[in-house]
Order: sequence, then structure tokens, then C-alpha cells
Amino acid sequence: SMCSCRRLRFAVAMVDVSKWPLFSLLSIEELATVRQACIFGTSANEAIYITHENELFVLGFNCSSCLGTGDSLSTIVPKKLDFLRGKKVISLSYGSGPHVLLATDDGQLFAWGHNSYSQLGNGNTSQGVSPGLITSNLQNKKVKEVACGSHHSMALTQDGEVFAWGYNNCGQIGSGSTANQPYPRKVTGCLQGKTAVGITCGQTSSIALGDNGEVYGWGYNGNGQLGIGNNGNQLTPCRLTTLQGLCIQQIVSGYGHCLALTDEGLLYAWGANTYGQLGTGNKSNHLSPVQVMADKERIVEVAACHSTHTSAAKTQSGQVYMWGQCRGQSIVMPHLTHFTSTDEVFACFATPSVMWRLMSMEHDDFLTISEALKKEFDNPETADLKFSVEGKYIHVHKAVLKIRCEHFRLMFRSQWTEDQQEVIEIGQFPYPVYRSFLQFLYMDDVDVSPEDAIGLLDLATSYCENRLKRLCQQIIKRGITVENAFTLLSAAIRYDAEDLEEFCFRFCVNHLTQVTQTGAYWQMDGAVLKEFIIRASRCGAFKN
Repeated sequence: SMCSCRRLRFAVAMVDVSKWPLFSLLSIEELATVRQACIFGTSANEAIYITHENELFVLGFNCSSCLGTGDSLSTIVPKKLDFLRGKKVISLSYGSGPHVLLATDDGQLFAWGHNSYSQLGNGNTSQGVSPGLITSNLQNKKVKEVACGSHHSMALTQDGEVFAWGYNNCGQIGSGSTANQPYPRKVTGCLQGKTAVGITCGQTSSIALGDNGEVYGWGYNGNGQLGIGNNGNQLTPCRLTTLQGLCIQQIVSGYGHCLALTDEGLLYAWGANTYGQLGTGNKSNHLSPVQVMADKERIVEVAACHSTHTSAAKTQSGQVYMWGQCRGQSIVMPHLTHFTSTDEVFACFATPSVMWRLMSMEHDDFLTISEALKKEFDNPETADLKFSVEGKYIHVHKAVLKIRCEHFRLMFRSQWTEDQQEVIEIGQFPYPVYRSFLQFLYMDDVDVSPEDAIGLLDLATSYCENRLKRLCQQIIKRGITVENAFTLLSAAIRYDAEDLEEFCFRFCVNHLTQVTQTGAYWQMDGAVLKEFIIRASRCGAFKN
């Protein structure tokens, strides 16, 4: 059916991490090594990424030593941190300081960065300049998920217990007081005896999800972000009773709002709505959950994070919606985008453009059609045709040439003699030029010297390949030097490339003294040389 095809297509859609500007600093090769990544910071100017080899790298501004490099220096090249020792990262979160929490697959918890409120959980308030293992009250516990508010921290253990520590001005630690908590403390109250399966933090609020789909919240509630029907802060966990009978399976928090997804794909929202982040069509806060996107198909994922007022959701067929603060605009109703993932919404429209989660790149061996074609150029194994140029063979595929080039389409359609042959002899073009042309049909790109680009320009002109002509002219214009200027000028004249001839002529005139001392000048054909001198004198090149 159509639907299942669509779903498959979206399953393999890769998120391009270079949509986040910091990652454009990495080479194609470096990007290919990335398995997980997180962009964070007040200007989305810090990055952490983990490779397929489980090596962790950081780059960026390093505010509050949040990169964990042991100093407070910023870096525009990735620096490797050595604390992982081959372990896998299973959860990562960041605060506004920023501080960073990270959990490994063996259940260990590491923290570093801003620590003015003991949010690192190491009992003091000094900045953590490099990753430290956090063990207080967590001995024999295995951490499986971490969450950060602006200056407080939460951890969820494998046996479903929730721990919180750090800033507690609004009760976000859930300890019953507003005293800051210097190391991890188990959250009890009505969570006692319950098994939690998920945690999330707003700026100064905390939410836990129970294994039966129940939602518990505590901390700041001034905008109704706890969803309990009032706006009073809660110093201990409070169950959200209005969702009775619904089983919540995913919950996320924005700066001051919450989004919850039921196991039937229904979306509920509550809390702050100044930017339309609830998606209700207006900007009124909601103290209790309200259903949104009720008219849309089943929702499979929701997205928000405490440093932004942006919301996103993905539906069953892979459609991605966004609302709330989107590049400064307040979008009060979910807006259908052309994205294939909620992550891209945050890359392109959140302020700051952070990642809302630790993002995973599932690299499989799947090649796109263009990647597969590129690999097949000049491959004798799969080719059904070869060109012979200057005694050398170039192996190609008749179908590809017909699809990519009008000249070949006509050539193979009509009963040209070439159509019958396995080998086509090419006499009028040099080997590097013809090979570059065929390669262009597979690659969309050319890699030739300015001198060869002249021959390629001639070929592109005779085969009416306009994009290739433009590429050649660009290569020549960007590659002209005093040494090759006369050679290029002669070639441009030979191939009737008028605007290029004009360009080379101007360059020669502008650098007259130097170019007349090059070998190319003295080897120039007599008639061309005379013509050049006449033209140059006409435009005043020899006037003192």
C-alpha cells in the first residue's frame, strides 16, 4: 500500500547534521564517522559528537567549561575527550549554564560544566572543567536516562527510580523544600514504589513518566507547566489526574510547556503559550492538558526542549509539523513542513537552534541512486559499452548516457553505426577531456585543470551541454594565472569562446609586462600574436 511505502522511505531518511552550522566545520570524511551528536548552548555554539568507534569529540565556544576539555578555551577544531574508554553513550542532556550530563551503557553517570547550584551532583559548586563520575547515592544503581533543566539535574535508573539534584528555587528537586541539593537525591512522595520509565525537565520544572502511562510533575508551575489545573509551585511530585484513562508513552518539555503523546497517537499540551507553542490556535496558557492536532493522522513522535519555545511532531506517514517560536515568528497552529524529521525543525527554526535530543545517525550501507551511479563510472564489470580515446578505454553504460545526455540519446536512437558497436572510437578530443566529460555525466561535477577545461568547453559546446560549459568557464576564470594566460587566450580564440576570450584578453592586458615574459607568449602563433598586439594597443595598453 501507499502508506507502508511512504513509511519505509522516511525510515531511511538521514538527517544531515551539517544543517547545524557548527557541523559545517567538519569534513565529509569526519561527518561520516559521526554516530551520535548534540548541539547546545545559549547560541547553539557548543557541540558534542560520538563516533562509530565510541570516541567522543567536542567543539565550540566552551562556555562554563561545558566542553569538558579541562580548560575554558574555545575550539574551532574537534578535541577528543578520553573518559569514555570505548563505552557507548546511551543518554545525554544539557542545562542553560550549560552543564552536561551523560550516561554510558554500563550505567555510569558523568557530569561537567556549570556548577553554581551543585547541578553536577558532586557536593560542591566549583565548575567541572572535565567529565567527573557522579556516584553519591548512586552506588549499585545503573543510570539509563538523564535530563537537565536550566540549573538542575535528573537521572532515571534501570530499576525505575528517579534522582534529582542542583538548583531548587521552585521545588524542582522534589525534596519538599527550596534548598539547593548538592548531590543526587531519590525523588519520593507519590513516586515512592512507582516505576518510572521516562524523565524530562522544563527550565525549572520536572516531570516523570510512570510505567503505567501516568504523569508526575513538580517544581515551577507559574504557567501551568505541571498541568495540574492551578499555577502554584509544587515542592513534591504531584500526579496529573486529568489524563486519567490515557496511557502516555512519550513526554517532552519546552521552556515552560509540555507535550505528551498517548499510546494511541493523540497529542496533549499544557503550560506556557506566549509563542503559540501549545498549538491551540491562540496564545493563552493552559493549566491543564488540552488535545491538539485532533484532526490530523496518528502522531508517532513529539519534540521540545527546555532551552526553546518550539514544538514539533511527526505523524505516521512521516509528515513533520512545527509550531511555537519559529525563527522569531509565533506560529500558533501546527504548520506542515517539508522536513523528514523533528530534529530538522530545531536545526532550522528553533532559537537557539539546538538539538532537542542526543541525535543518532543510523548509518547503513544503503547507497542513494546517485551514490551508486558515481561508483559505476568506468567500471568494466557492469559496463555495456566502451569508448576508445588515444588508445585508452573508458567503460560506460549506454542507458546512463541516454538518460543524461541528449547527444547520446539521439546517437543511440537513430541507426547510427555507433549503435551497433561495443567500442566507439573518438578521434576529435584528447583522452583527459573526453574522460572528464563522461565522468561529468555520472558525477554532476568536473575536476580538470584550466588548460583541459578549454578542451572540455569545446566538447560541451559541440554537445550542447550548458551546465558543463558554465562549469568549464568557471574553472578557467578561477584558474587563470600569469603563466597560463596566453595559453588560455589562444585556446579561447581557437574554440570561438567569445566571452572567455574577452576575459583572458583583459587579464593579459592588465598584467602585460609579466605575461610578455612567459614562455607561452613567445610560443604564440604569429597571426594570433599580431592580432593581440593590435587589440591591446587599441585599448591603450602601450600608452605611458
